[in-house]
Amino acid sequence: MSDWLADMRSSYEPGHFDLDDLEPTWLAQMEAWLGEAQARKLPEPNAMVLATAAADGTPAARTVLLKGLDERGLVFFTNLESRKGRELAENPRASVAFTWLELQRQIRADGVVEKVNDDEADAYFATRPHGSKLGALASPQSQVVESRAEIEKAYSELAERYPDGSDVPRPDWWGGLRLVPGEIEFWQGHPDRLHDRLRFRHTVGEWVVERLAP
Repeated sequence: MSDWLADMRSSYEPGHFDLDDLEPTWLAQMEAWLGEAQARKLPEPNAMVLATAAADGTPAARTVLLKGLDERGLVFFTNLESRKGRELAENPRASVAFTWLELQRQIRADGVVEKVNDDEADAYFATRPHGSKLGALASPQSQVVESRAEIEKAYSELAERYPDGSDVPRPDWWGGLRLVPGEIEFWQGHPDRLHDRLRFRHTVGEWVVERLAP
């Protein structure tokens, strides 16, 4: 089995990505690449792997969706009592990675995580489909449950309490988290594994741009 894994390889052909190709800010560069991924109709172009660690250093990773992006950072929403929510409360540092294989590109961002304010969380929750709001209320995310039927029963009871078209309140334990980046790396595949890696890194009062060896 491991032989075929060892033999799996692809050639990266798009060409180089140089400092002259960068947008002036990490935000503009990220928006440009996200825009290209969306224009190519890639599936879930805003999906990113979120890596966290508990207070004792035990790591965990999962995929979440980027739902807000501005000069302050990258925002996603979740049950704050889930594993990722608890870990980020204990250890508010995280890393995210976007991978677009069709474009042979990746973005990685590392930084500290902070809660978004209630107004932002309320505004986003209000945009969610009715069923997604009910799902957020019904699921004790990351907790052990006896069966799927337990979750479906909770969902059905909530659907009776909040019929379609009614206002579903955002629970206190559901909200948004913002990754405030300290560094953001843009990776472009290149032939012979000589990939291009350009990084924005925040220093005291400014951002510097650096090329990393592949």
